[in-house]
Amino acid sequence: MFWLQCSCVLLLWIADCVSGRHPSCHFWFELQSAERECLSNLGNLESGGCPGMWDNFSCWHHAEVGEVVTNSCPEALKNLFGQDGNISRTCTTKGWSDSYPSINSVCFSESKPNKQVFYMVVKTLYTLGHSLSLIALLTGSAILCLFRKLHCTRNYIHLNLFFSFILRSVAVLTKDAILFSHSENTQCDKQPSLIGCKASLVSFHYFIMANFFWLLVEGLYLHTLLMVIFSKNQHFLIYLFIGWGFPTVFVTAWIICRIYLEDTGCWERNEAMIPWRVIDWPVMASVIINFILFISIIQILVQKLRCPDVGGNDQSQYRRLAKSTLLLIPLFGVNYVVFVYMREESQNDIFKDYKIFFDLGLGSFQGLVVAILYCFLNSEVQSELKRKWRSVCLKRYINRDYRLHGSSISRNGMDNVALFLRNSRAQSFLQTTETTV
Repeated sequence: MFWLQCSCVLLLWIADCVSGRHPSCHFWFELQSAERECLSNLGNLESGGCPGMWDNFSCWHHAEVGEVVTNSCPEALKNLFGQDGNISRTCTTKGWSDSYPSINSVCFSESKPNKQVFYMVVKTLYTLGHSLSLIALLTGSAILCLFRKLHCTRNYIHLNLFFSFILRSVAVLTKDAILFSHSENTQCDKQPSLIGCKASLVSFHYFIMANFFWLLVEGLYLHTLLMVIFSKNQHFLIYLFIGWGFPTVFVTAWIICRIYLEDTGCWERNEAMIPWRVIDWPVMASVIINFILFISIIQILVQKLRCPDVGGNDQSQYRRLAKSTLLLIPLFGVNYVVFVYMREESQNDIFKDYKIFFDLGLGSFQGLVVAILYCFLNSEVQSELKRKWRSVCLKRYINRDYRLHGSSISRNGMDNVALFLRNSRAQSFLQTTETTV
């Protein structure tokens, strides 16, 4: 719980102090950077021929008359439209000719309405998924923390997995709010805070990696539980180191590689492969290892169900096996295996869209599914909630009955006192009458 509080405070501080760069400003900042680099490379103007110049998109160096200069599409346009090609200019006696083919036909591309709708649907879907997951995980974590009878190694691991999902959801929503805010008063001439922006991406990568490693811890724990029977919590410290320590090591290595190999902008672009592989390959390895553990556990379950001591017919056994398999898929993150070998540099747009939809869109609901299956539908959790509810209802009933009984006693007591006073007066009157007679 302490780590969750510290991480949430860190994200709130980053969200408060960072002035994220609006996506539409990336293009202008890249053009300004390219212009400064071009003007510094041109230096002094050379006499004769065509002088070097900056044409608002590309840098053209000095050329002699009749010389043809060919440039590739500017980096700013490549990053914006994803198009690459060559444009040329010829140095003539009248100066530079127009670029051919035109830069519009080579480096620009019309935005596809279907593509924009697809990205908007995915963004809406994963925002909804992370929001629902956040609510369910916070509720489930509170339940596992409040009830002492639920405190055990298995639930401690579930609790840390819940925390990693919570931090992942908060990091994704915070990252969108910081880096992809769509404020109408966007000022592209204002340089954003790169320190806070980098800190937000470091936190984002750490929480994503921690989530994958806690999925791996779930697989290791269940596999160890089926293979080796033990009752002590001596392995829990090892699980803590795997879940929170390994991501710390890899993210620290990624920061060092970024500083020395690709310290550009807000670290949001991955042009150098070494820094990206430092955090990408460990995630791939955790997904593959978890899938191997998943297959091994399914084999163990099949062997146990085929044991003659296990009752039931074949149909019930297969039903139990199918139920166990479906329960393990979200816990082990088996859905990530489908696109684990497909990286961002793949050229197939169709598979890219499938990967984005499954990993970002449907993957955002994984925390919600895990919270429902391993907290709200857990028999131990349900029995504790029912016991607590019965206890609360019993206390309310006792308090209400006590109030009703107390008021009844009080009312009966007043009636008895009045009756006693009337009897006393009657007896006194009779005694006085007898004395007079």
